[in-house]
Formats: sequence, structure tokens, C-alpha cells
Amino acid sequence: MKPYPHQYAASASARAIGSVVISAPALPHILTASPPEFDGPPGLWSPEVLLCAAVADCFILTFRGIARAAHFNWVALDCRVEGVLEHIGTTTQFTRFATAARLTIPPSGDCARARLLLSRAEHACLIANSLRGERALTIEVSSGEAASDLSGDSDRDADDDGDQRARPERLEAEAAHPS
Repeated sequence: MKPYPHQYAASASARAIGSVVISAPALPHILTASPPEFDGPPGLWSPEVLLCAAVADCFILTFRGIARAAHFNWVALDCRVEGVLEHIGTTTQFTRFATAARLTIPPSGDCARARLLLSRAEHACLIANSLRGERALTIEVSSGEAASDLSGDSDRDADDDGDQRARPERLEAEAAHPS
């Protein structure tokens, strides 16, 4: 890692009507717009969704680094972040970020250690630490070689052949972190 401080830059440009183009050096452009909640068109990234994506991405990258340093083997990690935007007084702001992490570890893996490392990742996530909203973490750890189902169909306990899947061990870790 390079010494601190690190500096990051991104740009945005738009015309009076239409989408916004966000860009950064050596990266592909992304088209954005207001979300449908603010009468924007469906199907485009919005700043609100990009913020939630940044928290989810940072959580996974932080966990990856923590797991590597701890010599912890894992198979797959899926993360979903839901942000709650509210109008408080005269300000509109995110008041809560709920992170749901679903980790698959090898059959011989340590579920308790997995939960500890996921909690550490949530506390160390630099993007989430830079936000004011309350934070909550829900952890699900399952043991098995198959990667987690990215489609969100994690509640199925048996496949079509009747074979039993690894049953997830769930932990609700409501860790409120007001900044």
C-alpha cells in the first residue's frame, strides 16, 4: 500500500436535459440519472445506488484483505447494501445503511472465525466509516464448495435431485455505528 494521504478524483458532466456522464482517469464512463424516486428514468445508475454499491464493494475488498492477512480461506462473498434516505429537518440525507453479507467457506472452515472477520471488515470499511448514517450488519455463513447463489435464491435447502445443500448458519449482528 502506498503511504497516506491518498487522493481520488472523478468528474461529471451533463447538458440541461439527459443523463450525466461520470468519469475518472483511465476508467470507462458511466451514465447516471436521478433515481425513479426523484422522477428519474429507470435503468440507469443514480448517485444513491452508486453510494450503496461503493459501501458493498468496499466491504468485500476490506474483507478480502482481512481474510488474506488472517490466512482465512473462503469461497465466495455476496454483499447487499440498502440505504435509507430521509428528510431530516431541512436536510435530505442517508440515515441508515444495512449490509447483508453471505459468505461461503470450505466445509472444514470455521464459522465463528468467519463471523469475526466479517465484523472486522464492517468496522474497517473506509467508505462506510466516512458516512454519517447508522450501520447494521447481517451475516450468513454457509459451509460448502459451491459459490453463493448471486441470484438471491439462498433460501433453497435442496436442489432438484434431492441432495441437501449446506445449510447456512445465520447471525444477526445489528451493529449500530452512528458517525
